[in-house]
Amino acid sequence: MGMATSPSHAQQAMPHQPAAASVPPGSASRLDAAIAGTWRTPTNRARDLYRHPKATLQFFGVQANQTVVEIIPGGGWYTEILAPLLRDRGHYIAAVEAPAGGEAKRDDDALRRKFAANPAEYGNAHVVEFDPKAPVFGPPGSADRVLTFRNVHNWAEAGTAEAMFKAFFAVLRPGGVLGVTDHRAAPGATLDAVMSSGYLPTDYVIKLATDAGFKLEGQSEINANPKDTKDYPKGVWTLPPTLTLGNQDRAKYLAIGESDRMTLRFVKPAAAH
Repeated sequence: MGMATSPSHAQQAMPHQPAAASVPPGSASRLDAAIAGTWRTPTNRARDLYRHPKATLQFFGVQANQTVVEIIPGGGWYTEILAPLLRDRGHYIAAVEAPAGGEAKRDDDALRRKFAANPAEYGNAHVVEFDPKAPVFGPPGSADRVLTFRNVHNWAEAGTAEAMFKAFFAVLRPGGVLGVTDHRAAPGATLDAVMSSGYLPTDYVIKLATDAGFKLEGQSEINANPKDTKDYPKGVWTLPPTLTLGNQDRAKYLAIGESDRMTLRFVKPAAAH
């Protein structure tokens, strides 16, 4: 895809099957090497316990020779794994909002500094800017995987979720996969009831994707956390890593850990254009 930085104005689940059986020989070792990379920051590595990067990326079928678009990578937690993994045989594209302000701008600036500081690992990574109200992530049918981690709740609140999922569908090739993780609301919770908490009903996210044309191919409990009671004073941000309440009940929230998350794999039907 070779895209330089430039402005451009995602039913019933199948049972989760172990992804390892479909991973080509050598792919797992390359992923292991990326996860173990010395370029990863200690703070990010410490969160592997909660984010399960190997199992998550294998569930999404990520391979080293693919074109992968990561939507709003923030400060680059998954970037530190994906960009080096895809450096030699694939393409890593970070899709960021433009114009970005506040926290988003700080994240984007940090991501670009990360790329510039370590060209040996990130020299082939690319950034594409998109308008969240009319998003375009690349030429139609050009991506093998679109991945988004803990972003859908922001789009739901902003009213841009439907447009985002339609754009995921457009950029993926037929047979391509959309991988989604997000904070999972309690069973039976409505979108209106949990909107400000950061949690989302799983059926809402599935409907966003299926309305855009995707088929739900699988769900996984890789990122489940049964300790998460989802009833905190400051929503999901009460938990680590944000710990919005500071030292108030800090040990309690650290003991819970990061949020309970849905992990969903959608496919663009092979007949889709």
